[in-house]
Amino acid sequence: MPRRSFLRGIGATIALPLLDDMVPAMTAMSRTAASPIKRLGFFYVPNGMAMKYWLPDLEGPRFHLPRTLEPLIAYKDQLAVLSGLAAMEAYPHPGEGGGDHARAAGTYLTGMHIKRTSAADVQAGISADQIAAQELGKETQLGSLELALESVELLGACDGTYACAYTNTIAWRTPSTPLPMANDPRAVFERMFGTAASTDPEARIQRIQRDKSILDSVTDKAKRLNGRIAATDRAKLGEYLESVRDVERRIQKAEEQSGREVPLFQQPAGIPQAFDEHAKLMFDLLALAYQTDLTRVSTFMLGREVSSRPYPEIGISDSHHPLSHHENDARKIDDLGKLNRFHVEQFAYLADKLAGISDGDGSLLDHSMLVYGAGISDSNTHFHDNLPIAVLGGRSVGLSPVGHVKFANNMPVTNLWLTLLDKMGVPAEKLGDSTGRLNYLSDL
Repeated sequence: MPRRSFLRGIGATIALPLLDDMVPAMTAMSRTAASPIKRLGFFYVPNGMAMKYWLPDLEGPRFHLPRTLEPLIAYKDQLAVLSGLAAMEAYPHPGEGGGDHARAAGTYLTGMHIKRTSAADVQAGISADQIAAQELGKETQLGSLELALESVELLGACDGTYACAYTNTIAWRTPSTPLPMANDPRAVFERMFGTAASTDPEARIQRIQRDKSILDSVTDKAKRLNGRIAATDRAKLGEYLESVRDVERRIQKAEEQSGREVPLFQQPAGIPQAFDEHAKLMFDLLALAYQTDLTRVSTFMLGREVSSRPYPEIGISDSHHPLSHHENDARKIDDLGKLNRFHVEQFAYLADKLAGISDGDGSLLDHSMLVYGAGISDSNTHFHDNLPIAVLGGRSVGLSPVGHVKFANNMPVTNLWLTLLDKMGVPAEKLGDSTGRLNYLSDL
């Protein structure tokens, strides 16, 4: 069976996960279960961290997970916490003053000092994810996925005199082309699995009401395929199709609820009201995209810079951005730490999801390199050095060593991006302010 196989029906194309029958018999690939496909994901949190709850106490593999990272305890042997990395180009140049949040997001994956403007003439650099997408996208249906949990439709100036385009995304296709982040699960689902020809909202609602599931149009072909593949592949295919069905069912439920309830935040229909439900739905979509090899590259913003979202579900009524400027108030620092941990809990859900999906000779997590971090460390002072960065996964693609690794002399975080691009098979000579690879992590 060809590696790029699909189930096709009226208005729907369902990409298949990697099945054993897709590996030619009597080949080296078949004897190693499957040649691993590598995935790369960048997960960004805004407004810095409560660093006292993020930094580990010890260096090396025997470190203790700090409070913020405790949700990842099950993956400690696949986790590298990196401290000492910096985004020095996010600091202001003479005369620029404020705008640290815009520079944090715009510089994070580009390593470039962004242009101060509130107009459309934004300027940054090509981001690391898009360098990977330009090459790896030749093998996939989607070059990359850009996802978010907050609306990024704001226009004008969002941080001082800096355009909202800088705070709305971390992905830049070209130095002047920021990529929009999608936060509506329905829009992401339709991008992955197809949609009706009409983009009229009423036509879309009618289609949703008419179709029980996008899988109905490919059910007969799925049944025929089940008769041709081995029992292990039938089980894998059944689990995958049920995952697709479950995601669509939850999206439809969210749309029904949004029509009769007052949402906590002003968000378009189809977005769950609860932050964690929204996060899980978006992470499930990302897992499906990785599982079917629709894309191998993603960026995911758990919040946008200068976010004013409160988190009443965990007892935090203060808005995120004002809370991050805690002025060393113990109560505010503690609340910020709880908020940071809540974000990591959502990321841990994705880790659990990927770890539970078999992929070749391991799991999706084994074949993925997931970077979790921020463009600001101490949020109270807008520091861009000693960034909070963690790398998870990659057991089968050589992510080693693990533990807490501390770098000195404000090592550019772009050196990490170059190292990961090498591991993805997409070497780049330079990226922004990079000075080389992370020699200590040469095994990456």
